[in-house]
This record gives sequence, structure tokens and C-alpha cells, in this order.
Amino acid sequence: MNMRKITSMTMLLSLLVLTINSIILYVVPEGRIAYWAGWKFLGLTKGDWGAQHTTVGVLFLIAGILHIYYNWKPILAYMKNKTRQIKVFTGSFNVALALTAIFVVGTYFNIPPMSTILHISESVKDQAAVTYGEPPYGHAESSTLKMFSKRENLDLQQSLELLRAGGIKVDGPEDILKTVAWRNDRSPQQIYEIMKPAKLAAAQSASTDAAGRFPDAPESGWGKKKLAEACLEYGLNLEDILAKFGERGVVAEAEMNIKEIAAANDIDPMGVFETLHDIVTSKNC
Repeated sequence: MNMRKITSMTMLLSLLVLTINSIILYVVPEGRIAYWAGWKFLGLTKGDWGAQHTTVGVLFLIAGILHIYYNWKPILAYMKNKTRQIKVFTGSFNVALALTAIFVVGTYFNIPPMSTILHISESVKDQAAVTYGEPPYGHAESSTLKMFSKRENLDLQQSLELLRAGGIKVDGPEDILKTVAWRNDRSPQQIYEIMKPAKLAAAQSASTDAAGRFPDAPESGWGKKKLAEACLEYGLNLEDILAKFGERGVVAEAEMNIKEIAAANDIDPMGVFETLHDIVTSKNC
């Protein structure tokens, strides 16, 4: 066997796999959405694609080191000038170094076209959030049915009855939501849809004020919500909120999402939440 050829072919094949993985990971939904909706492509989850990217990346690294070893003489030849003396900063090396530096620095400072590449990925992921839906809160799929029911204002016993009536195998309230989903070949989101009718019974016994209560911490997907949607969800008067934002020097429009409002005011989405929370708690809107 020719180790030089094996090394070159391994580099080629691992590069091909890494390219495919990179494209998939470029457009895959955010983790919270992928895990909640049970996202898969070619039968592989986001975690599966990420694991492959890591392990094949290590293979590519090893093959790359061996490739340098077997081709050290040609590499040295690339670094020689016309007088056959080794010179690191040759014209070719300088161009390669400049291209690499442009992409590294451009990405750090969010300069086009690097920023454009990242923005396209963000747009695709944002659309995935609309298509697949957001989880009710971060890592909801890792909650027990008991905790999930409590967080979502569901009647626990009715939820369990609904699941069993729907043919879902469940042991009891201590079952993990994602485990129940995996056991029944469903996504956590689909399990939640079966449990949702139990929310009506819980809501009837809850205080009417609870429906419009503003949370003390931002929920999952906060940055992607439009201001108008947030006001509707929490029972806030949109015009009053816009007026209060204006008084505090915050630039905002009804159709802007929280991320856009944050960017327009040079703050982060958490800063927008804290401002809105302060407005709501200081005066009923």
C-alpha cells in the first residue's frame, strides 16, 4: 500500500464530508428549535451532524499533518525564491496570508462579505423558527412531565391521560419529555401538542391576571418576537409602550423585532427586555 496515496485520498474524502456537514450546519435550525421539533436531515439529528463534523475534522487534521510530512520537499520548494533560498514571506505566501487574515479580521469586525455570509445563515435559521416553532422555554425537552406541566400551566393528571389515550407510552410524571418523545418516535413538540388541551382546564382555575402577566425573565425566542406580538401576548397596550419607549429615548416600531430594536439602540435584546419590564412594572400598560 502507498501511504502517500492513502493520505491524499483520505484528505479528499474527509474534506468532502466536512463540506457537506458544513453546509448542513450552516442552515440547520438553532439547537433549541432543532431539539424541540425533532429536526432531522437524511435521518440524522443536529447533534449527529455536529458529532460527524467533529470526528471527521479530526481525521482531516491527522491526514493533513501526514500530507505535510509526505510532501515536505514540495512545500519547501514553494517557499524558495528565484535564487533557491528558503524565504517564508514569498509572494504566494503573502497572498495566502492576506486572504486568511481578511477572512479572520473581517469576521471579527462583521465586515462584508463575511458578515453577509453570517447574515444569510441567520436568516435561514430565523425562518426555521417560524416553520418549526419555538419551544415554550429553553431546554423544555429536558424537563420532566411534572415540571413541564407546571411551567406550562397544564393539568398534570389530564396531560397523562391525554398522552395514554393518544397511544403514547408514558410511565409517569417523572418521565423526561424528550425521552417520552424518543420512546414513541415523536418530537417533544408533538408530545406537547397532545398535552395542550389540558391547558384549558388549568387556565380556568388560574387568575385572569395571570394571562397578561409580564415575565421576570425573557422566554425562549424573545429576540425574534416583534414588539406588536410581545404586547399582544402579554396584554400590553402597544401605543402606550411605544410612547414610553420614546420618553426613554428608545427607537422602536411595532413591526420591529426585539433584535432589531436592540441593534437600533446599540444595546442587546436583554436590555430591551429590562426596559420593557421596567415600564410594565412601574405602570400598568
